[in-house]
Amino acid sequence: MSDRYLLPEPVTSVAGWQALGGGQAVDIARRLGSDDTIEELGTAGLRGRGGAGFPTARKWSGVRSSPGTHRYVVCNAAEGEPSSFKDRALLRANPYQVIEGLAVAALTIGAREAFIGIKASFRPEMARVHRAIEEMQAAGLAGDVPISVVGGPDEYLFGEEKALLEVIEGKPPMPRLLAPYEQGLFAAGSQMGWESVPREPGHGPGRDISNPTLVNNVETLANVGHILLRGAEWFRSMGTAGSPGHAVATVVGDVVHPGVAEIDLGMRLSDLIAEVGGGARPGRRVKAAFSGISNPVVTADRLDTPLTYEDMEAIGSGLGAVGFAVYDDSACMVEVAFQYSRFLWIESCGQCPACKLGTQEITHRLNEIEACRGSEEDVAVIGAQLAKVTDANRCFLGTEEQRVISSILRAFPEEFAAHLEVEGNCPNPRTDLIAPKIVELAGGVATYDEHHRKKRPDWTYDP
Repeated sequence: MSDRYLLPEPVTSVAGWQALGGGQAVDIARRLGSDDTIEELGTAGLRGRGGAGFPTARKWSGVRSSPGTHRYVVCNAAEGEPSSFKDRALLRANPYQVIEGLAVAALTIGAREAFIGIKASFRPEMARVHRAIEEMQAAGLAGDVPISVVGGPDEYLFGEEKALLEVIEGKPPMPRLLAPYEQGLFAAGSQMGWESVPREPGHGPGRDISNPTLVNNVETLANVGHILLRGAEWFRSMGTAGSPGHAVATVVGDVVHPGVAEIDLGMRLSDLIAEVGGGARPGRRVKAAFSGISNPVVTADRLDTPLTYEDMEAIGSGLGAVGFAVYDDSACMVEVAFQYSRFLWIESCGQCPACKLGTQEITHRLNEIEACRGSEEDVAVIGAQLAKVTDANRCFLGTEEQRVISSILRAFPEEFAAHLEVEGNCPNPRTDLIAPKIVELAGGVATYDEHHRKKRPDWTYDP
């Protein structure tokens, strides 16, 4: 099996995948058994690549040991985190390794069915996935569990694991109350807090109706077959002791050529920006970088931080999905704060009033400040709303607002002060700034979702 996940030429057939050494992971998992398969992933130190970085072995073990008659496994391919394109790059390059990892997961936790949740707008990726499943099943390489592909909406929350389950069940992407390992797909208990579904055949009375469900990201599952074939020590030969392995990283924004590439964890952020993104544009310097829209800003004086879970946490940020939006010294950070806050406000589902109303108020006040119509009162209101925007939240969106916007206020107070001291226009205007939700990334060019500018907070669009 090739030790590269993004090959120079895409893998276009199951025969091509087998020629590279693929297609052996399910048999290896059968020989090892569930306990040893999970132990191998634990020894490797694989962590979830969707953003949270939770240890994969612990997640699999937790779902496998949770009480319940039926279990399910879900591949989260609903990539919507701004500045991330890794999952689509992997599915275009080699969907077979992802299907193989999903099949191993289903076998290991004893799932009765597997699903892949992917945005319907990801047409090339969906076509590749459908074909890969058919070929893998025909070749007997996808295990015995049926695999279904579910196309979903473009909403940001489709990628939130509890909302993802709702979409698979045919509902809107509204995060439910309990985590998938507590209450998974087609569970008969209360899910949203107000409704339930009929009990599935085969269930008895009691708590076994919870249907514990494993949800893993595309990149997480892509690692599984490689680790089982090559061994945990091979995986640990890359990266660092605390953050072993490698990752598929994205760099977009104010760089020479946006791109996506494989890196060993432990690489410095400054080197990532230089090697994958080509560095800052001519005559400019990097002012800030954001790991998606979920983690606090990384300022210019911390760009030499190693890309590990522990090092990024130590500087008060996070590794996230290893997708970075870079801003140079021509960018107004008040405008960046407004664009990020607006994205989260628009994408908030509205189930939690503190989140929807708080992000709305913060966005409005940031817009006033950016337009040089703001006051100290606006700054105070923003601070007050940030303190409570996470109240009773069902998902992480309110926390994202709190972490990202607070960090920009702390890191660039002089820019906010400058907007309060002048009248008329932003001191450092740029009309091209937008939350970097990537539609396409190819040939050194990143295309963002300009249509999102017309999206309303009820998820409809202006004409």
